[in-house]
Amino acid sequence: MTILPAPADLPLDSNVNDNRLVHELKGIDMQPFPHLYAVSAKSRADSNVELSSPDLTALESAAPAHFGGPGNLWSPETLLVAAVADCFVLSFKAIAAASKMNWLALECAVEGVLDRVDGVTRFTNIRISATLDAPASVSEHLATRLLEKSEQVCLITNSLNAKLHLETRVRMAT
Repeated sequence: MTILPAPADLPLDSNVNDNRLVHELKGIDMQPFPHLYAVSAKSRADSNVELSSPDLTALESAAPAHFGGPGNLWSPETLLVAAVADCFVLSFKAIAAASKMNWLALECAVEGVLDRVDGVTRFTNIRISATLDAPASVSEHLATRLLEKSEQVCLITNSLNAKLHLETRVRMAT
């Protein structure tokens, strides 16, 4: 997968228009939209689920302990929450590169709340806690804005209807 940097002139105080973002990408080896991602799942009655996708390592999954599963394998629920965390970090990397902002490390912890609302089981809340380590030469305000922008452009969070909560922390190196 290609990481897509945001344009350098992306306003930090406005909503991001995805079409604007796509049209202003320069020098990126990206295929035109729409993109297709294919995954297959297979299982026997007495086994876990094997997830596969062309050119990727297969992944074993099972129901989480909350649903009577073993609790020691990736589940659809943990995969969805992992997709949020992964997309947030990849979005930040692209935006930071396009903004030419140096940074040292980013840790992103995500919690998703699964609940039953109006007879439908779904994720109702997702909390993203992002901690960025940055060199002392970086503006803490800019670093915080780029973390916020990462949540706004993340295609996974944009595809969900759960309430999103972003907590950011910037630690400046001394």
